[in-house]
Amino acid sequence: MLFSATMIQVQQFEEKYGAAVVHLILNIQQNEFGVPITINDQKDLINIEGCYQKEKGNFWIALLDEKLVGTIALIDIGNGEACLRKMFVEKDSRGKEFGVAMLLLNTLLHWARQKEISAIYLGTTDVLKASHRFYEKNRFVLLPKEMLPVNFPVMEVDTRFYVYYLK
Repeated sequence: MLFSATMIQVQQFEEKYGAAVVHLILNIQQNEFGVPITINDQKDLINIEGCYQKEKGNFWIALLDEKLVGTIALIDIGNGEACLRKMFVEKDSRGKEFGVAMLLLNTLLHWARQKEISAIYLGTTDVLKASHRFYEKNRFVLLPKEMLPVNFPVMEVDTRFYVYYLK
């Protein structure tokens, strides 16, 4: 465990949480925000270890009394750069009083610094307004799509892009 708050534990993904991760993410994307994306559009969720837990990347989960309440991932895209992916927190665990999003982000940033990553990019959709505010409050800078590194894996639903400079 890298970081924790009262009752919240953030740890590296283990395969035993695979089905819970898929359920959490699809529920938030489809049911809460109406994003037209399925598991078939996200094959990475079927092979988290192979897609994320390699090179300088990783995938973390947040647990509240052993219940999965959040996820965040980092993909190594080379050249000392990475891509933040799969940051999701269940509705009932959001907000400053829980601190789940901050714990996840701090875990990822700590890891990135240890791995000497200089920039973290992310893509998101227009509908996730609270996410935009969270990223902007935490020093992510809005970036035109044309400014993304050529090796940034753009998802079809991504319409807003950010960068966070670590150095």
